[in-house]
Amino acid sequence: MNLQILENYVSHLNLKETEEAIKLVKDYFEVELANQLNLTRVSAPLFVAAGTGINDNLNGIERPVSFDMKNISDVKAEIVQSLAKWKRMALARYEFSQGSGLYTDMNAIRRDEILDNLHSIYVDQWDWERVISEVERNLDFLKNIVRKIYEVLKETEMVIYKKFPRLQPFLRDEITFVHSEELQDKYPNLTPREREDAITKENGAVFVIGIGGKLADGNIHDGRAPDYDDWTTPTGENRKGLNGDIFVWNPVLEKSFEILSMGIRVNREALLKQLEIMGNEDRKELVWHKMLLEGKLPLSIGGGIGQSRLCMLLLQKAHIGEVQCGVWPEDMIRACEENNIFLL
Repeated sequence: MNLQILENYVSHLNLKETEEAIKLVKDYFEVELANQLNLTRVSAPLFVAAGTGINDNLNGIERPVSFDMKNISDVKAEIVQSLAKWKRMALARYEFSQGSGLYTDMNAIRRDEILDNLHSIYVDQWDWERVISEVERNLDFLKNIVRKIYEVLKETEMVIYKKFPRLQPFLRDEITFVHSEELQDKYPNLTPREREDAITKENGAVFVIGIGGKLADGNIHDGRAPDYDDWTTPTGENRKGLNGDIFVWNPVLEKSFEILSMGIRVNREALLKQLEIMGNEDRKELVWHKMLLEGKLPLSIGGGIGQSRLCMLLLQKAHIGEVQCGVWPEDMIRACEENNIFLL
């Protein structure tokens, strides 16, 4: 059982207050994110057709939940694992202009997740995507968007504090930027997860740049699919990658806490390079990949912000099951109840 038990944990909110706070977090953050990034809400699919390349295969080993349909016998449907590629198609279809974009409520099932304090097989995110220009495909632009999102995060924390003063604010005023190569240089004897903990404990809030490509030692900081984030474009000083993750220090779990994964998306050159690196060149024949290679999709930046993750963080909960309904192992349910963790 992958469960972190906390000594003397007691939630600051009861069940009813928790449900009220969840709605407050989601309502406020969603509106302010849209305002900051100039996003319009759109409807999103729960499932897509298999074999089109639209569904995200994450690290390439996760199995999507699939099923057949009575009235469409020749098509198998897959429940989405994320909307990373679908969103870019929607930008083109809805004819969003440069500087504007979309967001949506993404609901996914990831059947191969290891269940613990942070992970459920149910994933709920605000998935967002925004059209950019060629000159905006750079690190400074990426950092500017990260700062805007972090500011919304801090504003949401203050809204929750005013409603529930027991939830004392803890987020740092500024977010720190660090490249995954710098982390390896700084903490050569630590694993990538341990590096995240060390740098986040020191700085409070960190955006780790360049996730997916090989580091100097030949390893990667973390896995990324080859066909959405750009993790190969050089950015100077022997660094590469136009993507990353936001981590904040979680005072309840006393570890780094990933709240957002995002990046400038692949252009034609980056897609071809990354498909070659990953040995996935056969994907060039899929519908989505052909559209990108033929210039039918706009350049974009985008990401996913975990809704339950955000609620868990700001409501200072010990387990994601305290802010979302799910299915958990019986031994985990019993252990949670014995330690004042009451799952919805």
